[in-house]
Amino acid sequence: MNARTCQSCSTDISPLIDSFGRKVTYLRLSITDRCNLRCRYCMPEDGVNVLDHKSILSYEEMERLSRIFVSLGVNKIRITGGEPFVRKGCLEFMERLKEQSPGLSLHLTTNGVAVGPYLQGLKELGIKGINLSLDTLDAERFKEITRRDKLEKVLAVFHEILRLELPLKVNAVVQEDTGDDELLRMAQLVKDYPVAMRFIELMPFSGAEEHHVIEMSQTLESRLFKLFPGLTELSSKHVETARKFSLPGYAGTLGIIEGESRKFCATCNKLRVTSSGMMKNCLYDQGALNLRDLLRATPDDSEVAGEIRKAVSKKLKNGMEAAKLNGNSSEDSMASIGG
Repeated sequence: MNARTCQSCSTDISPLIDSFGRKVTYLRLSITDRCNLRCRYCMPEDGVNVLDHKSILSYEEMERLSRIFVSLGVNKIRITGGEPFVRKGCLEFMERLKEQSPGLSLHLTTNGVAVGPYLQGLKELGIKGINLSLDTLDAERFKEITRRDKLEKVLAVFHEILRLELPLKVNAVVQEDTGDDELLRMAQLVKDYPVAMRFIELMPFSGAEEHHVIEMSQTLESRLFKLFPGLTELSSKHVETARKFSLPGYAGTLGIIEGESRKFCATCNKLRVTSSGMMKNCLYDQGALNLRDLLRATPDDSEVAGEIRKAVSKKLKNGMEAAKLNGNSSEDSMASIGG
């Protein structure tokens, strides 16, 4: 570890707080815009124009950036993509993050296709949680959504995560053609296994040149209460993106993530950094700070930290304001943003 870097980071240890009093403690760090699936709500069928090697942050740059964020009060980092494990050296990178910040709560979001051989290593490094993207349990439907025939491999990873007793959340995007029968079948995972099943509102980040917002006939909340009359909402002392519900006789919990409705902005505690080094205060903004250029231009970590503080201070009240500033449109793919 670079001692000079640590010393410069520690000159100001006051937490990151935006102008609305929200403390930032959570960073979603995308390490690649590449993916081994082609989910229709995430990117076009032919994929996205991936960044060249020089345009994405190196592991060394991300390690430096992580140290700076930890010095600013961030205590949770989620590694995302694209699919993180299509980038060679992902596990070793995560191990280095834990080595330099032993108290860091390190999490992972994955589609399950390539992560299988690394699960034991993730357990050994003390991973605090895995979010597994899985929208259906039907093989043909899976192939239709992801444009790949990989359900069997993903389900094998699901069961291996459970065998290793790693904390697991399953994320399922509810699309315009997601039927009640599919929601019921996905919820069966929660009945049988101690996992958190979260249903996610469809958001406008498919990477299409034109995106038409689809109005759902029912909210996720109303659909779940109709399908599961015994739902009881659970309270939490922590900042949560998902609303969680218990159900009698179920081993796990059901949840909804109202990202498109933007109902959790008031307590938002997160930032995103894309694989190209763009810091985003909000999923719906166009970027608050180019950290890649800043990191490459200055060896002074305190200067980088100062610029991060300035950018966070300009965080808008909610995602509605961010989208309005962006003209309520987006051609970004979730893979390039870092879902």
